[in-house]
Amino acid sequence: TTNLVIGIVSIVVNAVTIPLGLSLINRGQAALKEKAKKNNGGTEVEVELPQKGTAVKKVKKVTVPDDVPVSDEEAKALSEKGIKREIDLVHAEFKDHAGEDNGKHMNPTLKSVLDAIKKPVAAAPLIAVILVLIGIRVPSSWAPTFDLIAKANAGVAVLAAGLALSTVKFSIDKEVIWNTFFRLFLTPAIIVAVAYLCGMGSDPQKISMLCLATGLPPAFSGIIISSRYNIYVKEGASSVAVSTVFFAVSC
Repeated sequence: TTNLVIGIVSIVVNAVTIPLGLSLINRGQAALKEKAKKNNGGTEVEVELPQKGTAVKKVKKVTVPDDVPVSDEEAKALSEKGIKREIDLVHAEFKDHAGEDNGKHMNPTLKSVLDAIKKPVAAAPLIAVILVLIGIRVPSSWAPTFDLIAKANAGVAVLAAGLALSTVKFSIDKEVIWNTFFRLFLTPAIIVAVAYLCGMGSDPQKISMLCLATGLPPAFSGIIISSRYNIYVKEGASSVAVSTVFFAVSC
Protein backbone atom coordinates (compact mmCIF):
# COMPACT_ATOMS: atom_id res chain seq x y z
CA THR A 1 0.00 0.00 0.00
CA THR A 2 2.84 2.36 0.81
CA ASN A 3 4.49 1.61 -2.54
CA LEU A 4 1.23 2.53 -4.28
CA VAL A 5 1.14 5.92 -2.53
CA ILE A 6 4.78 6.58 -3.41
CA GLY A 7 4.10 5.59 -7.02
CA ILE A 8 1.12 7.93 -7.31
CA VAL A 9 3.04 10.85 -5.80
CA SER A 10 6.01 10.16 -8.11
CA ILE A 11 3.73 10.16 -11.16
CA VAL A 12 2.14 13.45 -10.14
CA VAL A 13 5.51 15.10 -9.48
CA ASN A 14 7.44 13.78 -12.48
CA ALA A 15 4.73 13.44 -15.13
CA VAL A 16 2.59 16.47 -14.23
CA THR A 17 4.37 19.02 -12.04
CA ILE A 18 7.78 19.05 -13.76
CA PRO A 19 6.43 19.39 -17.35
CA LEU A 20 4.03 22.09 -16.14
CA GLY A 21 6.86 23.93 -14.37
CA LEU A 22 9.16 23.69 -17.38
CA SER A 23 6.45 25.03 -19.68
CA LEU A 24 5.91 28.00 -17.35
CA ILE A 25 9.67 28.65 -17.22
CA ASN A 26 9.94 28.49 -21.01
CA ARG A 27 7.01 30.89 -21.44
CA GLY A 28 8.36 33.24 -18.78
CA GLN A 29 11.89 33.38 -20.18
CA ALA A 30 10.58 33.93 -23.71
CA ALA A 31 8.50 36.85 -22.44
CA LEU A 32 11.50 38.16 -20.48
CA LYS A 33 13.66 38.08 -23.58
CA GLU A 34 11.09 39.95 -25.66
CA LYS A 35 10.66 42.54 -22.91
CA ALA A 36 14.41 43.00 -22.62
CA LYS A 37 14.68 43.57 -26.37
CA LYS A 38 12.06 46.31 -26.24
CA ASN A 39 13.13 48.08 -23.05
CA ASN A 40 16.83 47.50 -22.56
CA GLY A 41 18.08 46.94 -26.05
CA GLY A 42 21.05 44.68 -26.40
CA THR A 43 24.07 43.79 -28.48
CA GLU A 44 23.75 43.03 -32.16
CA VAL A 45 25.80 40.02 -33.23
CA GLU A 46 26.10 37.72 -36.22
CA VAL A 47 25.13 34.17 -35.28
CA GLU A 48 25.99 31.12 -37.35
CA LEU A 49 22.99 28.82 -37.82
CA PRO A 50 23.55 25.32 -39.30
CA GLN A 51 21.34 24.36 -42.23
CA LYS A 52 19.38 21.11 -42.10
CA GLY A 53 21.04 18.24 -43.93
CA THR A 54 24.20 20.16 -44.75
CA ALA A 55 27.35 21.37 -43.08
CA VAL A 56 26.84 24.84 -44.51
CA LYS A 57 25.97 27.50 -41.97
CA LYS A 58 24.04 30.67 -42.60
CA VAL A 59 24.79 33.87 -40.75
CA LYS A 60 21.96 35.84 -39.22
CA LYS A 61 22.09 39.15 -37.36
CA VAL A 62 20.29 38.99 -34.02
CA THR A 63 20.05 41.31 -31.03
CA VAL A 64 21.03 39.62 -27.78
CA PRO A 65 19.28 41.46 -24.90
CA ASP A 66 21.21 42.30 -21.76
CA ASP A 67 20.75 40.29 -18.53
CA VAL A 68 18.98 37.41 -20.30
CA PRO A 69 20.44 33.88 -20.65
CA VAL A 70 21.87 33.22 -24.09
CA SER A 71 22.46 30.16 -26.22
CA ASP A 72 25.92 28.79 -26.97
CA GLU A 73 25.85 30.33 -30.47
CA GLU A 74 25.00 33.75 -29.05
CA ALA A 75 27.64 33.43 -26.32
CA LYS A 76 30.27 32.57 -28.96
CA ALA A 77 29.30 35.57 -31.06
CA LEU A 78 29.43 37.83 -28.00
CA SER A 79 32.83 36.50 -26.96
CA GLU A 80 34.20 37.44 -30.38
CA LYS A 81 33.22 41.02 -29.50
CA GLY A 82 34.95 40.72 -26.14
CA ILE A 83 31.71 40.38 -24.18
CA LYS A 84 31.53 37.46 -21.74
CA ARG A 85 28.08 36.03 -21.06
CA GLU A 86 26.89 32.88 -19.32
CA ILE A 87 26.05 30.03 -21.71
CA ASP A 88 22.53 28.69 -21.21
CA LEU A 89 22.82 25.04 -22.24
CA VAL A 90 19.11 24.46 -21.86
CA HIS A 91 18.10 27.12 -24.36
CA ALA A 92 20.91 26.03 -26.64
CA GLU A 93 18.89 22.88 -27.27
CA PHE A 94 16.16 24.97 -28.92
CA LYS A 95 16.91 25.11 -32.64
CA ASP A 96 15.31 28.53 -33.06
CA HIS A 97 16.56 30.16 -29.86
CA ALA A 98 19.44 31.91 -31.60
CA GLY A 99 17.05 33.77 -33.86
CA GLU A 100 16.22 31.33 -36.64
CA ASP A 101 12.93 32.17 -38.29
CA ASN A 102 11.42 29.23 -40.14
CA GLY A 103 8.21 31.05 -40.99
CA LYS A 104 6.12 29.09 -38.50
CA HIS A 105 4.55 31.12 -35.72
CA MET A 106 3.28 28.77 -33.04
CA ASN A 107 1.14 29.74 -30.09
CA PRO A 108 3.58 30.75 -27.29
CA THR A 109 1.81 28.62 -24.68
CA LEU A 110 1.72 25.55 -26.92
CA LYS A 111 5.35 26.09 -27.89
CA SER A 112 6.43 26.33 -24.24
CA VAL A 113 4.60 23.08 -23.45
CA LEU A 114 6.15 21.25 -26.42
CA ASP A 115 9.62 22.55 -25.51
CA ALA A 116 9.10 21.29 -21.95
CA ILE A 117 8.01 17.82 -23.10
CA LYS A 118 11.13 17.55 -25.26
CA LYS A 119 13.31 17.64 -22.15
CA PRO A 120 14.34 14.14 -20.95
CA VAL A 121 13.45 15.04 -17.35
CA ALA A 122 9.85 15.53 -18.48
CA ALA A 123 9.66 13.10 -21.41
CA ALA A 124 10.95 10.02 -19.58
CA PRO A 125 8.22 9.96 -16.85
CA LEU A 126 5.50 10.67 -19.42
CA ILE A 127 6.67 7.82 -21.64
CA ALA A 128 6.85 5.52 -18.61
CA VAL A 129 3.28 6.36 -17.59
CA ILE A 130 2.02 5.81 -21.15
CA LEU A 131 3.75 2.40 -21.32
CA VAL A 132 2.12 1.37 -18.04
CA LEU A 133 -1.33 2.57 -19.10
CA ILE A 134 -1.28 0.66 -22.41
CA GLY A 135 -0.03 -2.48 -20.67
CA ILE A 136 3.52 -2.80 -22.00
CA ARG A 137 5.64 -4.61 -19.43
CA VAL A 138 9.41 -4.34 -19.16
CA PRO A 139 11.17 -7.73 -19.56
CA SER A 140 12.23 -9.20 -16.22
CA SER A 141 15.79 -9.49 -17.52
CA TRP A 142 15.96 -5.66 -17.51
CA ALA A 143 14.98 -5.44 -13.84
CA PRO A 144 18.55 -5.41 -12.42
CA THR A 145 19.43 -2.41 -14.60
CA PHE A 146 16.42 -0.41 -13.46
CA ASP A 147 16.99 -1.47 -9.85
CA LEU A 148 20.52 -0.09 -10.09
CA ILE A 149 19.22 3.21 -11.49
CA ALA A 150 16.56 3.39 -8.77
CA LYS A 151 19.10 2.81 -5.99
CA ALA A 152 21.50 5.40 -7.42
CA ASN A 153 18.77 7.96 -8.08
CA ALA A 154 18.48 9.33 -4.55
CA GLY A 155 22.24 9.53 -4.04
CA VAL A 156 22.84 11.31 -7.34
CA ALA A 157 19.97 13.71 -6.60
CA VAL A 158 21.43 14.58 -3.20
CA LEU A 159 24.87 15.06 -4.78
CA ALA A 160 23.43 17.33 -7.49
CA ALA A 161 21.53 19.34 -4.90
CA GLY A 162 24.68 19.64 -2.81
CA LEU A 163 26.65 20.91 -5.81
CA ALA A 164 23.92 23.45 -6.55
CA LEU A 165 23.87 24.54 -2.92
CA SER A 166 27.67 24.89 -2.88
CA THR A 167 27.50 27.47 -5.67
CA VAL A 168 25.28 29.83 -3.68
CA LYS A 169 25.50 31.36 -0.24
CA PHE A 170 23.29 29.41 2.14
CA SER A 171 20.91 31.65 4.03
CA ILE A 172 17.73 31.40 6.07
CA ASP A 173 15.35 34.26 5.43
CA LYS A 174 11.59 34.80 5.64
CA GLU A 175 11.00 33.11 2.29
CA VAL A 176 12.92 29.97 3.24
CA ILE A 177 11.07 29.79 6.57
CA TRP A 178 7.72 30.25 4.81
CA ASN A 179 8.57 27.59 2.19
CA THR A 180 9.48 25.13 4.94
CA PHE A 181 6.36 25.86 6.99
CA PHE A 182 4.12 25.72 3.92
CA ARG A 183 5.58 22.42 2.70
CA LEU A 184 5.95 20.50 5.96
CA PHE A 185 3.10 21.80 8.13
CA LEU A 186 0.48 23.91 6.35
CA THR A 187 -0.06 21.72 3.26
CA PRO A 188 -0.48 18.46 5.24
CA ALA A 189 -2.83 20.23 7.67
CA ILE A 190 -5.04 21.44 4.81
CA ILE A 191 -5.03 17.98 3.22
CA VAL A 192 -6.04 16.33 6.51
CA ALA A 193 -8.86 18.83 6.98
CA VAL A 194 -10.12 18.19 3.44
CA ALA A 195 -9.86 14.42 4.00
CA TYR A 196 -12.14 14.65 7.03
CA LEU A 197 -14.56 16.86 5.09
CA CYS A 198 -14.65 14.23 2.33
CA GLY A 199 -15.66 11.52 4.81
CA MET A 200 -12.34 9.74 5.27
CA GLY A 201 -12.42 10.12 9.06
CA SER A 202 -13.38 6.47 9.52
CA ASP A 203 -10.00 5.34 8.21
CA PRO A 204 -7.20 7.14 10.11
CA GLN A 205 -4.54 5.00 8.42
CA LYS A 206 -5.40 6.39 4.98
CA ILE A 207 -5.42 9.93 6.32
CA SER A 208 -2.02 9.45 7.94
CA MET A 209 -0.56 8.11 4.70
CA LEU A 210 -2.11 10.97 2.75
CA CYS A 211 -0.70 13.47 5.26
CA LEU A 212 2.81 12.01 5.04
CA ALA A 213 2.72 11.83 1.23
CA THR A 214 1.90 15.55 0.99
CA GLY A 215 4.25 16.58 3.78
CA LEU A 216 7.51 15.39 2.24
CA PRO A 217 10.38 17.84 1.68
CA PRO A 218 10.65 19.44 -1.80
CA ALA A 219 12.01 17.17 -4.51
CA PHE A 220 15.70 17.50 -5.41
CA SER A 221 14.73 17.64 -9.08
CA GLY A 222 13.56 21.20 -8.53
CA ILE A 223 17.09 22.24 -7.54
CA ILE A 224 18.57 20.56 -10.59
CA ILE A 225 16.14 22.36 -12.89
CA SER A 226 16.57 25.72 -11.14
CA SER A 227 20.37 25.50 -11.36
CA ARG A 228 20.19 24.81 -15.12
CA TYR A 229 17.90 27.76 -15.70
CA ASN A 230 19.67 29.91 -13.08
CA ILE A 231 16.29 30.69 -11.49
CA TYR A 232 15.52 30.62 -7.75
CA VAL A 233 18.72 28.68 -7.03
CA LYS A 234 19.62 30.29 -3.69
CA GLU A 235 16.11 30.26 -2.25
CA GLY A 236 15.29 26.83 -3.64
CA ALA A 237 18.48 25.13 -2.46
CA SER A 238 18.19 26.69 1.01
CA SER A 239 14.52 25.67 1.23
CA VAL A 240 15.33 22.07 0.32
CA ALA A 241 18.16 21.91 2.87
CA VAL A 242 16.10 23.39 5.72
CA SER A 243 13.01 21.33 4.85
CA THR A 244 15.02 18.11 4.75
CA VAL A 245 16.41 18.76 8.23
CA PHE A 246 13.06 19.80 9.73
CA PHE A 247 11.33 16.79 8.17
CA ALA A 248 12.80 14.76 11.03
CA VAL A 249 10.57 16.86 13.28
CA SER A 250 7.47 17.16 11.12
CA CYS A 251 7.43 13.45 10.21
